[in-house]
Amino acid sequence: MLVQTTRFGAVDVDPSRLLDFPAGLLGFSRSRRFALLQPDDRGVFFWLQSVEAADVAFVVTDPCLWVPDFAVTLRREQMAELGMTEGQSPQLLVIVNRRDHGITANMQGPLVIHPLSRVGMQVVLADRRWTTRHELVSVAPAARAAAV
Repeated sequence: MLVQTTRFGAVDVDPSRLLDFPAGLLGFSRSRRFALLQPDDRGVFFWLQSVEAADVAFVVTDPCLWVPDFAVTLRREQMAELGMTEGQSPQLLVIVNRRDHGITANMQGPLVIHPLSRVGMQVVLADRRWTTRHELVSVAPAARAAAV
């Protein structure tokens, strides 16, 4: 499938890389179908590119790469919406942002995806350990000054 993007132009996407979010994402309810673009085989960051809107894309990563004990407990109705059964593990992604002093992730609003059907939803966690700006990488002041 050919997907138009503002960052990369037209990108040919394998259908297995398409994800459906029937309710959209928070603040982006009109974008419901996304392509998961992998810049390279070794990277830990991906682009979640809207298929409907070329200018809507998010950098995402697997939160477990950064916080090994990160987990999401889904309610039964959420599992039913995703078509998941007891014992199945979802794929998790979090939206990443560049901040003044490093890179943060929205660990409070992870994306939960059924690994077989590729249907997902964004959930909001009540656990106070997680924030919308969980620091993944910090750049020390000396390194920032050297980069300028």
